[in-house]
Amino acid sequence: MEAPSVFTGLIVPLRESGSLLPQILIAGFIRRLGVRKWVWVAGSAAQALCVAGMGLVALSLEGSLAGWSLIVLLAVFSLARGLCSVASKDILGKTIPKSRRGRLKGWMSSASGFIAMGFGAFLIGEAWTGSSESSVGIYALLLFVAAFLWAVAAGVYSRLKEFSGETEGGGNAISEALDQIRLLKTDENFRRFVGVRALAIGSGMGAPFVISLAHQSLGGSALWLGIFVMVDGFAALLSAPALGRWADRSSRNLLRASMLIIGALLLGVSVLPFLALPEPALAVLFPLIFFLLGIGHSGVRLGRKTYLVDFAEGNRRTAYVAVSNTVIGVLLLFSGALTGLVALLSVPAVLVLFSLAAVLGAWGARKLPEVSEG
Repeated sequence: MEAPSVFTGLIVPLRESGSLLPQILIAGFIRRLGVRKWVWVAGSAAQALCVAGMGLVALSLEGSLAGWSLIVLLAVFSLARGLCSVASKDILGKTIPKSRRGRLKGWMSSASGFIAMGFGAFLIGEAWTGSSESSVGIYALLLFVAAFLWAVAAGVYSRLKEFSGETEGGGNAISEALDQIRLLKTDENFRRFVGVRALAIGSGMGAPFVISLAHQSLGGSALWLGIFVMVDGFAALLSAPALGRWADRSSRNLLRASMLIIGALLLGVSVLPFLALPEPALAVLFPLIFFLLGIGHSGVRLGRKTYLVDFAEGNRRTAYVAVSNTVIGVLLLFSGALTGLVALLSVPAVLVLFSLAAVLGAWGARKLPEVSEG
């Protein structure tokens, strides 16, 4: 059964907001720690336990009990992801030189793209064979493999050589959160960056709507979902290393160019349903556009992440990351609800809104100060 379009608009917000919203409170705790790699290790270990728990739920529980168990595990997983998010950018700034950070994140994105291609191939195989009897067991196995990889990542990260950093500003969580929020008022460049990042939301949120349009035109087969996952992974695998080098030269320019690409592509795909193209042409166009969207989204992610790490120094980096992510978490909830309602009337209209936002964000990014040294 196909879900209503309103749920499509909530996929990304519900996944992301659970990890983004609490970060402004998490930051107060992290700022008290001189060495912060153990925060990432704990967050990664918690994610491993949660994903393993999801696998056990899939194998042993049914009905509402299984549903609520998965919701609880997902909530804890999101909180653990937030720990890793705040800690990782600060650790990256402390351990990797300024002109190498984008390159490192580019290779990380490329590796994750390779793994995503493997998962896409699995979905295609499942759709092609039409096997369903063992699907639950296979998906549970994938969850256990993912849990194992998170545990391995925690072990590897624990061996990272991190020097002790600044620890001031780690007082009461609520008062610290209020002080950090004031950065939006006192720091004009940071406020401008958060605004640009907010307008780039469509680079990630637009993908489910593109897939929704493709399903309306080509059918809702799991085969197409697998193809889109593979295409997105291939886009990251192919482009992320080069985009990472671009981020080291000028993360601001990478962000601007990527948002313009996203804006043009989302506007283009929004008109496809009105062109009455034959199905074979759509079967080529949708994956091609999704591939280019994957490149654009990688550019947005690498650009904004590298920019934020390079922009802030010392203990302020933790505050900048936490405030930025928390604001985006709130906006994701509101924009998810709004675009979900708009999607009930017209999915192309949602894509046009995301396109306009991306173009406005690219225009606003021109005023961001240059922070790269490449």
